[in-house]
Amino acid sequence: MKNSDKIKTLTEAVNLFIHDGCHISFGGFTVNRQPMACTYEMIRQGKKNLHVYIHSGGQTLDILIGAGCVKAVEIAYGANGRFAPTCVRFRKAVEKGELLVEDYTNYQMTLRFQAGAMGVPFLPVKSGMGTDIVKKWGFNSEMRRKNPRLPDHKLLVQNNPFAKDGQEPVVLVPAINPDVTVLHVQQADYQGTVRISGLTFADIEQARAAQHVIVTCEELVEPKVLRAEPDRNQIPFFVVDAVVHVPYGAHPSACYGYYDYDAQHLNMYRTMALDDKKFSAYLDEYVLTVNSHEKYLKKIGGEALKRIRAVPPYGYTPGLERG
Repeated sequence: MKNSDKIKTLTEAVNLFIHDGCHISFGGFTVNRQPMACTYEMIRQGKKNLHVYIHSGGQTLDILIGAGCVKAVEIAYGANGRFAPTCVRFRKAVEKGELLVEDYTNYQMTLRFQAGAMGVPFLPVKSGMGTDIVKKWGFNSEMRRKNPRLPDHKLLVQNNPFAKDGQEPVVLVPAINPDVTVLHVQQADYQGTVRISGLTFADIEQARAAQHVIVTCEELVEPKVLRAEPDRNQIPFFVVDAVVHVPYGAHPSACYGYYDYDAQHLNMYRTMALDDKKFSAYLDEYVLTVNSHEKYLKKIGGEALKRIRAVPPYGYTPGLERG
């Protein structure tokens, strides 16, 4: 493996590209491919006042909010699947008025990232028409006026100018261009080319929309491996700024083809997240006193990691206890 300026440690990548007040997006979907190793490093470095854009967030979103790192969220959905139909610390923060939230539909969030990737200011969509998504805003006009990073409107409903009678309303959703997007993927090379196996969710759009991209990966491979089947690669090297090799970097969420989600850990997390003191203890034990990803994996234990290992050709773990 040749050297590359893009190969970083977690500490280096977070320190270089993620700052207090950063506008940041995270890839994955609920309990799938959450960039947890990078998330834990952000908490250790004490990142604050983050403005998060997320399609369907899970453990990454919840633990960042619980650790006090997040100021505002633009989101479609935040949950850990059956383990938490609404993320626990996310819900607590909203109910206490500690978090600013603006919600969109799943499709609207995807199109917002797509608009950012395309370099256009907005895209039209029918999704959300006739719902409170259109009517209710999370950020008021004063906040928008004071913050140059926020559009003046959450969205706009206007008539389609190409409609014959001019009476076809569409929703215009604003583009998202994060300072940085963080993804966890199956394979990447030292140049920054990325291969995602299975569902890509909104990861590709999120990467292309961002100013900087941090990729953590299960496998760091030679470029020739990815060049052998270039049609299976989704993100080109020139989009990516940092590559970090972190096997099991999505734990306790799943990484298709490599390991399943850790149901026992997610159940434990939900129980502890419901109580402020227990959640603080969870942060201490699994994040703050564990100063490297290697030590985190040692903390989780080899037997736990073996239990969730994916079985070919399924890509997940048949027979895994998911209760």
